[in-house]
Amino acid sequence: MSTRRSRDALDTYLLKVFCILMAERSVSRTALKLNQSQPAISVALKNLRAIFNDPLLVREKGGMVPTGRALVILEHAKTALGEIDSMLATDVAFCPHESRQVFRIGSPDYLAPAFAASVVSRFRREAPNARLALHALGPDFDFEHSLAEGELDVVIGNWPEPPDRMHLSVLLEDEIVCLVWAGHPLAERGMSRDDFCKAVHVVPAPYSISQRGMIDTVLTSLRIRREECVEVQSFMLAPYLLPGTDLVFTTARHFAQYYADLLALRIIESPIDFSPMRFYQLWHARNHRVSSHSWLRHLLSDCGRAIHPGNKMPETPEHGIILRN
Repeated sequence: MSTRRSRDALDTYLLKVFCILMAERSVSRTALKLNQSQPAISVALKNLRAIFNDPLLVREKGGMVPTGRALVILEHAKTALGEIDSMLATDVAFCPHESRQVFRIGSPDYLAPAFAASVVSRFRREAPNARLALHALGPDFDFEHSLAEGELDVVIGNWPEPPDRMHLSVLLEDEIVCLVWAGHPLAERGMSRDDFCKAVHVVPAPYSISQRGMIDTVLTSLRIRREECVEVQSFMLAPYLLPGTDLVFTTARHFAQYYADLLALRIIESPIDFSPMRFYQLWHARNHRVSSHSWLRHLLSDCGRAIHPGNKMPETPEHGIILRN
């Protein structure tokens, strides 16, 4: 078969068969998944091998495994199918009150419970039959891959330099403060830069292997090294460690305020000139024009503005916040 004829023979059906074959690594399981006969899938595999001039799947002791070329082709095939689906999709009007859709949001646990509660409350009011799944992010979690694969719909983060391969909007901006026990020596008189450097700090474990957090980035740029006495895996655990200790926790005001109202804690102004902490929501191009996902992003944006109604974000046509295309 000539190269030209091979390219013409590659259609959407073969691409779908190829992707499922790569996932299942079995002709019989692929046939079951596509509700087709095994001979039909075998013919499709034969055609794919001819088109790409590669065996694609080879037999090993543990079963069939993809070739190196097949793995390279797979990424292109997924992208091509996604583009075709977007091109053919007719996005019907979304009615949240009737929807039974599952929405998945990924986020570290640094957002104040007040924000999460606001999101859940409004979600339940507007989409009582839908489901909301909140996924915790950690340093080993590839959120960009999860967004691209549709495993997550939106990711919330506060990276100093957010990934430039995704659509982005700002949820809210907040100042950085220090949170201490109400009986801490610094609670009444405040904190100087020298106090900050001499203090012992509780810090959260990083949630991204690729980026340093905003606070650490600023401290490094100023050549300030704080004494990190206690490291916690959960952001929400940190405030509970402060009562009765000399520890200092540096965080966003909306997070600190929630726990200052709950525990015997005091918020004091940070002596370090931090820029406002900016919280983003990110999403993949595959969901950019989907009405149900647009509704979810509107909901998150409105809840973000409600945390600090004085925040004024630059307006854009979609939902009144910065959008990077």
